[in-house]
Amino acid sequence: MAVKKSLLPKVGKTRIVPMGLKILLIFISLILLSNFATNFISTKLSQKQIIDLNNTIMVQQLKEMYSNSSNQFQIYSYSQDLESCIASQKKVAASGFENPNSVALAVKNDGSIAFLAGNNPETVWKKFTDEDSLHLLKADKDIDGIEEGSINFSMEDGEYFGVYKYQSDWDYFLIRAEKRADLSLNSRRILLYTSIIIVGLTVVFIIIGFIIIRHEFRAVDAITRDLFDMQKKKQLELIDLSDAPNDDITYLAASFNSLSSSVNNLLGTFQKFVSKDVVAKAYSDQGIGLEGSQQELTMLFSDIKSFTYRTETLGNDIIDVLNVHYNRAIRQVHENYGVVGSIIGDAILAIYGTLESPYTKSVNAIKAAWGITKVTAELREIMIKRREEIEKDRKLTESEERIFQAVLLDVGVGVDGGNVFYGNIGSNEHMANTVIGDNVNSASRLEGLTRIYHLPVIVSGYIKDEVEKESGKEKDFIFYEIDTVQVKGKTEGKKIYFPFDKKHMSEETASKYEIFEDGLKAYYEGDWKNARKFFKNCELEVAEVFLERIGSKNAPADWSGIWTMTTK
Repeated sequence: MAVKKSLLPKVGKTRIVPMGLKILLIFISLILLSNFATNFISTKLSQKQIIDLNNTIMVQQLKEMYSNSSNQFQIYSYSQDLESCIASQKKVAASGFENPNSVALAVKNDGSIAFLAGNNPETVWKKFTDEDSLHLLKADKDIDGIEEGSINFSMEDGEYFGVYKYQSDWDYFLIRAEKRADLSLNSRRILLYTSIIIVGLTVVFIIIGFIIIRHEFRAVDAITRDLFDMQKKKQLELIDLSDAPNDDITYLAASFNSLSSSVNNLLGTFQKFVSKDVVAKAYSDQGIGLEGSQQELTMLFSDIKSFTYRTETLGNDIIDVLNVHYNRAIRQVHENYGVVGSIIGDAILAIYGTLESPYTKSVNAIKAAWGITKVTAELREIMIKRREEIEKDRKLTESEERIFQAVLLDVGVGVDGGNVFYGNIGSNEHMANTVIGDNVNSASRLEGLTRIYHLPVIVSGYIKDEVEKESGKEKDFIFYEIDTVQVKGKTEGKKIYFPFDKKHMSEETASKYEIFEDGLKAYYEGDWKNARKFFKNCELEVAEVFLERIGSKNAPADWSGIWTMTTK
């Protein structure tokens, strides 16, 4: 299924607008503003020209009205047929109308209308209601002797403009006028049509411009996509500049690649010395401070057995052996969503619960524990095969035998969990990421118990309970109770368990551990006689610890089932 790419991707809550689109929108806005402004100014200038043209036409029509009125006055002087003469004047006045509300009328000095001719049948005026305009007409005639000119007046249906001429024979003003709204309507219609043409052409040019800018800015789009992907992954990478042109944007991207390479090198070095979650916090928060908090985490403690002997035998070469071991062991920690808290000589402290994972922290810790045990065993197998190849030709010398035994690494792993302090301690000049708490010490003590009970992995009841509570998932481990011990420095007993990987458990092995569990039950109850039978029959190395512990004795009278350890 193809991934849908957004034209305007988001970084956080902010939309990222492509530079090409911004430029295109700016040019579109400026072009539209320029075109509409030009169109508006042109329309206004045209409107003035139209008014002037209308005035010229109306003056010509007014002259015809005036001539006809003079003729009709002479006819009236002979015939005294007023109605017929007014009708004749109205007929002549009604000719030449072009607009819907064009009018021609004769207004007497008292405001009464002698006749009215209009293009709109609904225009019926009984009186010239604009008294101010009528007063100006009479003042111009009586005071200044002006008997013709232009006029603007208002009636009940709107504003009009036109020309007038005083007809002295009839003693009224002849007016030829147009409704201003008709001219504005025409202007708006012209403005609308012109705007539609502008918008249409603009759309065409937008499409053409978008195609051109899209083509020219294709490298910018590619660079932006790469940067956006880096932002989502929170990881710096190199931008592909194979198809980029030789412009300043490409130069900036090349500079970014140089910076990205330097930062990645620093991060790569940085994350080799600190845990993954600290690196992620440093990258996302742009800084690390002296801070920490109480968290519920799981701790894994792994230690190499008989390390003193190996150091004495190998000398400085122990470093090479440790690096081979750590390379494999730390990979198991990371692959199971853990972080390395510290490396102390031959021991590793790993922390689970600080990274997101599909499994609980204790499941991850147990998987890592078995992974470390497995890769250590594989390393031993490699060394054994190497010895076999050598011994095909000759026997190992005494010193070679000691070296061989020294490189046959074996580890013990203890796992415990609970509330601990996790964070950074130290000073602003030097700090360390660490975990502090009683459960950290407990993981170390559980690892120490692997030497006593001859088991590769031992976990606490906390780990057992968390794994078994994990719902909705098939259980990969079965927990066998090993003992209840009171470690040195503690006042209470603590149950310890062996987490057996069910995938590698045969029916025979399961049967042996079931017998061991029966023996442990009798051991707790103080029935050491039956406990000895079960321990002998189970044929497990861990049972030898109990057989040696109880010997041929009976349980003490104050027996509580808790074994007190005298060493850490």
